[in-house]
Amino acid sequence: MQPEAKTFHDRPVGEIAATLPGASAVFRLFGIDFCCHGERSLTEAANGRALDPADLEAALAALDPDAVPAAPQETGALIDHIMTRYHEVHRRQLPELATLSRKVETVHAAHPAVPAGLADLLERMIGELEVHMKKEELMLFPVMRRQAGGALNTPIGQMRHDHDDHAQALARIEALTGGYAAPEGACRSWQALIAGAEALRNDLMEHIHLENNVLFPRFEAAGRA
Repeated sequence: MQPEAKTFHDRPVGEIAATLPGASAVFRLFGIDFCCHGERSLTEAANGRALDPADLEAALAALDPDAVPAAPQETGALIDHIMTRYHEVHRRQLPELATLSRKVETVHAAHPAVPAGLADLLERMIGELEVHMKKEELMLFPVMRRQAGGALNTPIGQMRHDHDDHAQALARIEALTGGYAAPEGACRSWQALIAGAEALRNDLMEHIHLENNVLFPRFEAAGRA
């Protein structure tokens, strides 16, 4: 198994996540950004997190490369999956989290660990993500359904830029929640907020990954910036 593990070290983490079922879960476990910085090699990504690349390689080598991918691979089916599994889910989870966060911030305003500002951030994300998803649903995705390939670099470039903004918002959520950790003795609402924020992180990272590393490259000319 060790020789196989070594083959991962110089491969981009986004490409690994796109081609090896289960790799995205491994990267989340190790805190590796595989969605918006998927161009980095596994070694570069590990070094950026002060991790031993061998640990990452071993975890990836333990996965079954023949397992069925969680998302469909055909373009039309993949778009349908993104819309139902992620777009529709975000439209439910973000308003619920914003309401819950507002409650926690109000009730526990005096607590030193209260995630002050989280509700405002989540409310901004509702609007920003809705605009982004509508652009995909009404403009970009229909074009992708009509053509098997071809360069759509300009609109895809804008979507990638939006994704970078979403990733920055997730980093801010992680900071506000203390790394998705509820303080000792936290009430059920606070615990639910932390769990929901972490679920949002996982869902949005997987959503961005499927677009950045799987769907978009099919419609980008070689040598994109």
